[in-house]
Amino acid sequence: MLFIFRVIIVVIYSILVCVFGSLYCLLSPRNPKHVATFGHMFGRLAPVFGLKVETRLPPGAEKFGNAIYIANHQSNYDMVTASSIVLPPTVTVGKKSLLWVPFFGQLYWLTGNLLIDRDNRAKAHGTIAEVVKQIQKRNISIWMFPEGTRSRGRGLLPFKTGAFHAAIAAGVPIIPVCVSNNANKVNLNRLRNGLVIVEMLPPVDVSQFGKDQVRQLATHCRELMAAKIAELDKEVAEREATGRV
Repeated sequence: MLFIFRVIIVVIYSILVCVFGSLYCLLSPRNPKHVATFGHMFGRLAPVFGLKVETRLPPGAEKFGNAIYIANHQSNYDMVTASSIVLPPTVTVGKKSLLWVPFFGQLYWLTGNLLIDRDNRAKAHGTIAEVVKQIQKRNISIWMFPEGTRSRGRGLLPFKTGAFHAAIAAGVPIIPVCVSNNANKVNLNRLRNGLVIVEMLPPVDVSQFGKDQVRQLATHCRELMAAKIAELDKEVAEREATGRV
């Protein structure tokens, strides 16, 4: 019964946000500030799933300026966990096929996110160039998932290098965002599904990495994130075990 109730609430809420959000965005279409606004609105669904989401920002995060944010990508629940920490004006990079998802696809485009052809490997370099162009032209930040796919409980997957190529080319820092493990955490028939911590790390200066050191930059960022995620997972486990959620 709880499962059905949650599904109904999520579906109705999501459709209303997408429909009225799209109408609202028509007043200033493709404004990148909309992404954070509606990301936070979807983040409000966390309690419906029985999750408590705790977000942590480093001092002065609002003044970091243009950057490429990278986050670990675990499941569809990232939509209600990681989205809670997005800062404006940040947009994401998604597949062109998202445009055809009823209600959501239209909001995704109107909020200013970038749509790319991920299935065409020949266009990979063009995608990086487009990301760099958008950062410079629209004065925005970009949110990317360097794993390239959902990890689904397999831990932090190897990083692809696109985000790091773009950061070096655009001359902007990398800002890692770490989300504690939520794989298999949500049981829609269970009232409470525990704690998820989302923590933003300080910017990583890319100026010390040349174009031929992209892999080293990716490895460095992955090591930072792996260590922080392990730290967050330990904290979550201890707090859940002692009831300090």
